[in-house]
Amino acid sequence: MSAVHADGLPRCPWPRQDPLYVAYHDEEWGVPEWDDRALFEKLVLDGFQAGLSWITILRKRDNFRRAFDDFQPEKIARYTPNKIERLMQDAGIVRNRAKIEGAVLSARGYLDTMAKGPGFSALLWDFLDGQPKVNNFRSIKQVPAETDISRKMSKELIGRGFKFVGPTIVYAFMQAVGMVNDHLVTCYRHKAVAKLGMRK
Repeated sequence: MSAVHADGLPRCPWPRQDPLYVAYHDEEWGVPEWDDRALFEKLVLDGFQAGLSWITILRKRDNFRRAFDDFQPEKIARYTPNKIERLMQDAGIVRNRAKIEGAVLSARGYLDTMAKGPGFSALLWDFLDGQPKVNNFRSIKQVPAETDISRKMSKELIGRGFKFVGPTIVYAFMQAVGMVNDHLVTCYRHKAVAKLGMRK
């Protein structure tokens, strides 16, 4: 069931009444993203989310962008041990050494994928034949934590050197970047997002 907010719009229940969360739900979540760098940023942030709630990451996202050079893989891939130590002292981000070092390795995996083909966006979207999968769930209980596609994508990314890309993290990423439309059918964004996925 969707939750009806003060503005009268029925939404997925998870943003609750948090204005930042609601704005993310309404404007970003599920909107198909095909830009290589934007996909990289979201994947890394989803890795940082592991064991935490997404709202925690969302509240720190601007700090992450500042600390991680606006998620430019070319810069992150060259981070030195000293830079990693500075990030470990940055209270504005999630200070987890394994995740920070994982972001560096993922940036290297990204650059390798861009250099040798087929490109990051193309690699990921190919798992869905370039087209978002529109689901028609009526309840949050129906939404899976992972799928066959997220397991295959996870395996591919791990094979390319990416870190914190297990099947559950990858499925959350797929939801966020519109590879799957998991807005509930009772949510006002379901139809709008489905239309955005129709590439000409």
